[in-house]
Amino acid sequence: MFYFRVCSTGLPSDVTVEVGEISFFLHKFPLLSRSGLLKKLIEELSGDDGYVCTFQLHDIPGGAKTFELIAKFCYGLKIDITPLNVVSLRCAAEYLEMTENYGEGNLVSQTEAFLNEVFSTWPDSIKALETCEEVLPFAEDLHVVSRCIDSLAMKACSDPSLFKWPVGGRKSQDNAMANGISTEIKPQPQGDNWWYYDVSLLSLPLFKRLILAIESKGMKPESVAGCLIYYLRRFLPLMNRQSSFKDKSHATIPTTSEADQRALLEEIVELLPNKRGVTSSKHLLRLLRTAMILRASPSCKENLEKRVGAQLDQAVLVDLLIPNMGYSVETLYDVDCIHRILDHFMSIYLPASVTASPLILEEGTLIAANDPLTSMTMVASLLDGYLAEVASDANLSLSKFQALAVAVPDYSRPLDDGIYHAVDIYLKAHPWLTDTEREQLCRLMNCQKLSIEASTHAAQNERLPLRVIVQVLFFEQLRLRTSISGWFFVSDNLANSQDQSGNLGLHRSDGNHQLDSAGGTDNVRERLLQIEKECSEIRNELQKLTKTKRSWNIFSRRFGFRRKTDSSSSKESNSTNAKTQSSTVNGKPNRESS
Repeated sequence: MFYFRVCSTGLPSDVTVEVGEISFFLHKFPLLSRSGLLKKLIEELSGDDGYVCTFQLHDIPGGAKTFELIAKFCYGLKIDITPLNVVSLRCAAEYLEMTENYGEGNLVSQTEAFLNEVFSTWPDSIKALETCEEVLPFAEDLHVVSRCIDSLAMKACSDPSLFKWPVGGRKSQDNAMANGISTEIKPQPQGDNWWYYDVSLLSLPLFKRLILAIESKGMKPESVAGCLIYYLRRFLPLMNRQSSFKDKSHATIPTTSEADQRALLEEIVELLPNKRGVTSSKHLLRLLRTAMILRASPSCKENLEKRVGAQLDQAVLVDLLIPNMGYSVETLYDVDCIHRILDHFMSIYLPASVTASPLILEEGTLIAANDPLTSMTMVASLLDGYLAEVASDANLSLSKFQALAVAVPDYSRPLDDGIYHAVDIYLKAHPWLTDTEREQLCRLMNCQKLSIEASTHAAQNERLPLRVIVQVLFFEQLRLRTSISGWFFVSDNLANSQDQSGNLGLHRSDGNHQLDSAGGTDNVRERLLQIEKECSEIRNELQKLTKTKRSWNIFSRRFGFRRKTDSSSSKESNSTNAKTQSSTVNGKPNRESS
């Protein structure tokens, strides 16, 4: 038992007040003149026998520390009212009925006036709101919490440069005080996030109420989302992994249990603004990864997956590589989660994209009619990169790989180089696939949409089925023939225009250009005839091919993969060209030579 005397007047104390483990030995008269509750208790418990009046005040707001200040106030001693004790003093004064009926300038009126001064500044309001946790039921009844939150919300939505508020960067130590109000002016932080740190010191219930109040007063959704992420990064260590966020003020709380972290995450996710793009895809995917590690509720994870799906076109590949956290881990990365995210994205953008009527030209150029199709193309490119990353996983089944690859429509890929790269990696990591499975896998790509570099690589890729290589070579020959025909068409038009210009008297005196053009046209025609001849030989040879090693070598030589070091092959090629030139005149067959 701790014994405490407020003053040593020499008079014996006649009232003993017990608050917790502390006993206060006081006198009746100072208490009777200031507190209605103490007057009532003293009158009820006092007798005529002269014994000391004893009673307990264990439930007084603020406990023994606050009651000590109140006792000094009753004795007329000066007490320091600060933003850190004004709330408990206000609640205790109300509890003890220290109104103007028991003396002018009583504690209720003094603390109420001080609260109004506190609410005029940002840092003092934050301190007062923090202390409301200790006396929350009483502070709620007196509307101290709501008034403090409204004051902070108004200031957060205003421009701090218009007022003389000492905002941001508050340390845990008390600032210099003048009449109880902090006067130290700290440097004004730049940007809209100057209030993030201060509000992150609040407990979750008060933080939630303050965020809702700030949002209702018109704060930008981007700022609200930024503050929520800031709050999470202070208390969830997993949110800071793979991050360059090195500010010491964001130190995590290692003592927080996993259950508390899970509850915190689920609460904050519900507060995130629903508007697309206000929370970055990077933070949403990090939240999703954290939710999986903490084993958050299915509704929380589904909420995050839908949010990511709504803005998947803004994501980057490294954030999509979410480790598999399932009980039966089959694959290294959570492919099923990405598939669900893709489904959410397609449910939003696919109807709009179908009406876009994209046009795919010969060179694989995609003409998008609106933004949804552009988003679809970005997601297709992102998906191809993701497939290339997960394809090396030996445990990734063919069915999951195929299902993920066809989640986006074919027209969203201007070129199929990305999906070809992923298929090639998968074939290399899964050498046990049967020929049928290889052909099924290769159906994911369109050989007609491969670039020249990808076609060259595919034509020499022994991991691809023979049928696919034939298709690649055929489309390459077709593309070359189309390009040459187009060039030939342009050359004829150019020659005709030059003839017309000569008829009009505009022909230039230099005739070397015409001779060069004519000679170039003859060469192009000769090359075209050679290509046609080779194509004819290819068709004949393909009918005789088998799947043996010997057939493959013959096939490779006939398609032009001959080594240039073979001098006899070079001579044979030159004789063939001479024979062809002698059998043609100006691009037409020489019937006499035949």
